[in-house]
Amino acid sequence: MILAVEIENLKFKYKGQKDFILKGINLKVEKGEVLAIVGLSGNGKSTLCYSLNGIIPNVFDGDLDGIVKVFGENIKDMDKSKLMSAIGVVFQDPDTQLFSPTVEDEIAFGPENLCVPREEIGRRIDQVLKLTGIEKYRRENPNNLSGGEKQLVALGAVLSLEPKILVFDEAMAQVDDNGKKRIKGVIKKLKEDGKTIIMIEHDFNNLDIADRVVLLKDGKLHKFEGEL
Repeated sequence: MILAVEIENLKFKYKGQKDFILKGINLKVEKGEVLAIVGLSGNGKSTLCYSLNGIIPNVFDGDLDGIVKVFGENIKDMDKSKLMSAIGVVFQDPDTQLFSPTVEDEIAFGPENLCVPREEIGRRIDQVLKLTGIEKYRRENPNNLSGGEKQLVALGAVLSLEPKILVFDEAMAQVDDNGKKRIKGVIKKLKEDGKTIIMIEHDFNNLDIADRVVLLKDGKLHKFEGEL
């Protein structure tokens, strides 16, 4: 069976730094699995996230070694558009991802840049708005929404690219309890649809929807035993 994600002995240190932050990561994630990765700040959770979608080494330069495969294909051999369609990332602060005048425009932006036909873009917008439960905000400016609603818009913009894998990089850190409940609900629906979910987390209260939890500590992954 082909794994959704397979990482072999991944090592990385940022340019200008002496020490490696990732020191030999090995990880296998099955299709349809919800995996949570926990760890203290500075242990490389976001760095691992960036290594999955090509931000490392394409944006953040440094010394990179090891192999990252998505559905059996090395991400080094995947072009940008294919990688974007394979893995989508929702970051901690939605304001860093939102820039369009309306929610509808935000969701349409990614497919438009990939030259998806207009009719198909319209179908995706309708589908994403329904999935995330933000239909009534279709023509609203994202800046007028709450933190949780903004995060749902950011998630919708990622979903419009129809990725098979979604990475949530502490995406619930800046939203209230109601916002967390809504985001968790969407994650459960995505799992039902066969999507693979990787959650980078620091809040143990968000781990209830995970099938498996691993600990990132000292640059390596360990079995999680309830403490950081």
